[in-house]
This record gives sequence, structure tokens and C-alpha cells, in this order.
Amino acid sequence: MAREFILSPSLLSSDFGNLQAELEALEKAGLQWVHWDVMDGAFVPNITFGPPVIKALRRTSSLFFDVHLMIERPERYINDFAGAGADLLCIHAESTIHLERSLSAIREAGMRVGLSLNPATPLAVVDYVLPQLDMVLIMTVNPGFGGQSFIPFCKDKIKDVSAMIKARNLSTLVQVDGGVTLENARELSELGADVLVSGSAFFGYPPYSTRHQAFKTAVLG
Repeated sequence: MAREFILSPSLLSSDFGNLQAELEALEKAGLQWVHWDVMDGAFVPNITFGPPVIKALRRTSSLFFDVHLMIERPERYINDFAGAGADLLCIHAESTIHLERSLSAIREAGMRVGLSLNPATPLAVVDYVLPQLDMVLIMTVNPGFGGQSFIPFCKDKIKDVSAMIKARNLSTLVQVDGGVTLENARELSELGADVLVSGSAFFGYPPYSTRHQAFKTAVLG
């Protein structure tokens, strides 16, 4: 495909004891984005890291910090993540009552704006706020844990949200997260995905430069 392809490796599958080294290795391998899965043990049944960890590593990395909040009432922490150095903050439509207000607050805090949808959440929730978004994240597994299998019906969702964006002549990116592998990367891109998040299918296959090239070849030919 001719258009740009972005791979955003999910640190959920990285070595938590050596995050600085992992980020440095990603940069050396030619990656530009890295995906932070922030979990609170309430919205999803797992706990990961928060603003202090991101802030500490922001000082050592020039990667684009793609921060995905899987937490309840994310509006409480927007300024904390802005201060920590998030470049893009993606929140779940299911996690906040006043969605438009929360999205506006992310923009006002100086970050790019992302909106994530769980697999069974209909695209109707995106309709009125789509012009406010820099990215829509389509979850293709139920969030909370890495290494899950891709949910097949999500393919239609990727295609439909991509068509919605094109119909409005917007530049909103489509990100796909969950069960992304070398085997399905090209199909997901052809369905409309601009950014692919890969965790275990990336970090489990070092060296990262070789794995990055393998994903690029799979998508771009």
C-alpha cells in the first residue's frame, strides 16, 4: 500500500524491569511510536503504570508517546498525563459520562485526542465527536490483557469507521489494538487501519529492527 504505516508496539508485553532499555531499543530499531496501556484494575481487570512512570521515561525518550487510558473517569487525570509527557491521550467512550467535555479537555491540555471503543460498542458513539478526534482506536479484543485472539466481527467495524472518516474528508487516524500479528497486519491495513498496536507479536520476536521490518514488509509489500 502507498500510504504511511505506523507500528506502535505495546509496552504491556515488554520487560517492565527494563523499560528505559526497551524504549532505547525501539528507537534504535527505527520505531517512531510506542503504546502505553494504562490500566486501573477497575475499568479492566489488570493494573499497569501511571503518570509517574511515563514522566520518568519521557525524559529519556523521543518516541511519540501514544497513551491509552483503560481507566474509569479518565477526566480526573488528563492534566497529570499531559504533565507526564503524553503526546496523544486516548480514552474509552465507555469510561466517561461527559465524553465531549473530556475530549475537549485533552485538546486544551495540549495533547492529541484519541477515542477508543470496546469490541461490542457501536460506532454511533463516535458520530458527533469525530471531527474532534485525531485518532479512533478500535479494540479488537476485550481490553485488560495482552496475548488475546482477534475478534473477527471487528473487521467490519474497522472498515466502517474508515469509511465514515473518508466520507467526511477528515484526516483522523484509525488505530487497531488486539490480536495484531504479521499474519493479519496487511488485511487490517487494507480495511483502513493506519496505526497497528502489537504487543506479544512484536516484543516476543527480537531483534526489534528485524521484527519492525517484517511488519512493514507484511503491510507495504
